[in-house]
Amino acid sequence: MKSRLPLPAIEAFNPEQRGIFDAIMSTRGSIDGPFLAWLHSPKLADAAQNLGAFCRFGSSLDAVESELLILLVAAHYDCLAEQQIHEPIALASGLPLAAVEAIRARLVPLLDGERLRLLLELGSQLLRTHRLDEAMYLRGQALFGEKTLVEIVGIIGYYTLVAYTLNAFGMVKE
Repeated sequence: MKSRLPLPAIEAFNPEQRGIFDAIMSTRGSIDGPFLAWLHSPKLADAAQNLGAFCRFGSSLDAVESELLILLVAAHYDCLAEQQIHEPIALASGLPLAAVEAIRARLVPLLDGERLRLLLELGSQLLRTHRLDEAMYLRGQALFGEKTLVEIVGIIGYYTLVAYTLNAFGMVKE
């Protein structure tokens, strides 16, 4: 990653940083993204990578659903690095190229399936207004249930932290 924040050299990690690095690599296979910045604060890095692992791999959403939410966050915050990292993942998970391109351009993509369409509406409303109105909340609760609705908000929140980190430190893939 290119960054205006000096990124710690892997070979110079202290034992705490090395343990977190190893945990990140074991779940993701890559240190791309905000992790090198977060490793300046190992306790933040550890907490964030654990939450991120849940958001990517442990929620009740399937990969295409969570990737849709991640791309909504990336577009909302104009986060190039988040787009660079997650667009290929979204495509591999089954999100159509036309939808990925529409989201990047901040257009409304045509999506198949009630769940994806409601995730788009729900995520867009939350990012735009910072709330869910009563009607959207009830629709989300009816389709996803309370557990998954909480997870949806958590995924959006986590990837907002990711976008802020990547944008603040000018991090992009080289």
